[in-house]
Amino acid sequence: MRISQRMTQAVLGGSMVRRMFEEGVRLKTAHGQENVFDFSLGNPDLAPPARFNEVVKTILRDETTRIHGYMNNAGWADVREKMAAYLNKTIGQGLAKPIGPDNVIMTVGAAGAMNTVLKAILDPDSTVIALAPYFMEYNYYVSNHGGQVVAAQTDSAFRPDIGSLVEKINSTTAAVIINSPNNPTGVIYTPEELAAIGAALTENSKKIGHPILLISDEPYRKLAFHGGAVPSVFKAYPYSVVVNSFSKDLSLAGERIGYAAVNPDMPDAGALIGAMVLANRILGFVNAPSLMQKVAVELLEESVDLDIYRRRQDILVTELARLGYELVKPEGTFYLFPKSPIEDDLAFIDILREQLILAVPGTGFGRSGYFRLSLCLNEAMIKASIPGFAKAFAKAKSV
Repeated sequence: MRISQRMTQAVLGGSMVRRMFEEGVRLKTAHGQENVFDFSLGNPDLAPPARFNEVVKTILRDETTRIHGYMNNAGWADVREKMAAYLNKTIGQGLAKPIGPDNVIMTVGAAGAMNTVLKAILDPDSTVIALAPYFMEYNYYVSNHGGQVVAAQTDSAFRPDIGSLVEKINSTTAAVIINSPNNPTGVIYTPEELAAIGAALTENSKKIGHPILLISDEPYRKLAFHGGAVPSVFKAYPYSVVVNSFSKDLSLAGERIGYAAVNPDMPDAGALIGAMVLANRILGFVNAPSLMQKVAVELLEESVDLDIYRRRQDILVTELARLGYELVKPEGTFYLFPKSPIEDDLAFIDILREQLILAVPGTGFGRSGYFRLSLCLNEAMIKASIPGFAKAFAKAKSV
């Protein structure tokens, strides 16, 4: 059977996260699940908020609602009205225009939202800049629509490097993707950093003759530790779109429900919204999952118990630092991104695997010499993994 060259290369390259997940399945079968410390996949292990099941049952009992049928490709009208009201409170402050229901498109997770945006704006050979380290699936999402990702590096603390960003902008640049709180580093960009990005894009959009879209990927917005605020990109730059999901904050990853919100202050925002709504349909999504749209908007003020992730982070940060690992303490998400004890992060991943610890090399996120750990396993397992991290560090330093 003939397979396209693009997909053949994609299969060969694969996703390092998914490959490590599959390796975890193999090791757990061979050694027992309780003996394998799988820090690879960001698959939330906490139960959804207690009200989730109640809301689902209430909606399903309402026989007056035709809940399982088609609706507008942008989503249920009442859902988008509730989403717009919520977004005006959380990310819409300081805008000239309010976020309306027509600015919101319900999607198949944040991934579906990202693909609808990219389908709407990319021509063949367009480029999209991502601030590294970045979520590796962006490469595939951009490639899906004929574009190519160009990495701009952040600094040693993973803060935006405006010089590196500007250096990558040229006439082919269609968009910049930012992710705050960031996967894999946990960094949250400040209002000043977002303003600097917005100013750079404003200036360079004029130079290249077209607006550069700023796409803010925000599935970890509610997972901010120690009361940290996550500033809105909308106030920083009018040509901006937020994509988000309920996968992380409500632990609904498998339900595939999310949304895109277009900045109402964007000139001619309607053209982009129209293209995105059509893209939602012709990409085969058609519309976001109907039942989950109705459920999610009843839980907008809720989230999983963030303190559980924070305690896990505190344990692992403290123990890894004690062992000699270098890392920037995350401000949010449920990830750590320590520096590898040796330059070759792929080799260090193999050393960790000898201790039945699964992690993802930083190379896969566009920043070699680091590795990502997901905190989606319980405290007992995290504590039990520490001797393995100690042995791996000692072996790496002895090589």
